[in-house]
Amino acid sequence: MHEVTFETLPVNGIRMRVALQGQGPLVLFCHGWPESWYSWRHQMAAVAAAGYRAAAPDMRGYGGTEAPANVAQYTQLHLIGDMVGLVAALGESSAVIVGHDWGAPVAWNSSLLRPDLFRAVVGMSVPFSPPGPVDLLSALHKLGIDDFYMQYFQAPGVAEAEFERDIPASLRRIYFSGSGDGPERATFGRLGGHPGFLGNTVDPETLPAWLPAEDLAYYAAEFGRAGFRGGLNWYRNLTRSWELLAPWRGCVIRQPSMFIAGTRDGVLQFPASKAQIERYSSTLPGLRGCHLIEGAGHWIQRERADAVSSLLVDFLRGL
Repeated sequence: MHEVTFETLPVNGIRMRVALQGQGPLVLFCHGWPESWYSWRHQMAAVAAAGYRAAAPDMRGYGGTEAPANVAQYTQLHLIGDMVGLVAALGESSAVIVGHDWGAPVAWNSSLLRPDLFRAVVGMSVPFSPPGPVDLLSALHKLGIDDFYMQYFQAPGVAEAEFERDIPASLRRIYFSGSGDGPERATFGRLGGHPGFLGNTVDPETLPAWLPAEDLAYYAAEFGRAGFRGGLNWYRNLTRSWELLAPWRGCVIRQPSMFIAGTRDGVLQFPASKAQIERYSSTLPGLRGCHLIEGAGHWIQRERADAVSSLLVDFLRGL
């Protein structure tokens, strides 16, 4: 068995902690909000056992990786630069990149901007769509929506204060409510008249099997140490990132690709998600699988760890 080891490396102007497991061609894992390298441990073990080198960093602003004070240092170009730098810091010249939630746009866009470096890509939960002509916050405003969680996250310090009042309870509510075990919600991501984000979530009476108490304790300790500011700053760069990606508007990803999500993932309820997936034949011409796992929610690689690991290893072996 390959054990997980850790290195802290200078990457793109910051110090980045990365978990490593196995030997062979590099597979780079990008987690989302509010998570950690730890979210990928099942897939890391499976990939390592299959003969690959798994690398899962704490992304910029999370866990053991630095969190720059300047909000403007969390754009997609910074995050893509981190992944490019990490490949080099690990002594590699190419990688397959895998991302979930916010890590999915990082993986998609890394492949879009650096096809020479990222030879294949897997996105989970958040569908790929080429950079477009309208930014998300403007689109929400035009629709008359003002209670979407991404809008609530814009004001520095507000969401941080809410989540950091009781970190274990915040994470427990977020993870359960976004999962396939959580309650049915007609409008995922809307605050629904509640004063904060957590008011529209549920605190489970018992933890689901995919979220044991020791896992929740690990995540809570990581956010207790690093806080929520770094991860929330990704949302505060939505418009800035959209502006910076303008040169790639309409571009497609030609490398081998795969998409995985749960049928109960609230992201699939976002207005554009269905159309984005339906356009994969043109936007992802190298697509080798679009897998919607029945009954699973947002935390797909944790809720359906074995199924996701199997799909991932099959994809890697087919390259």
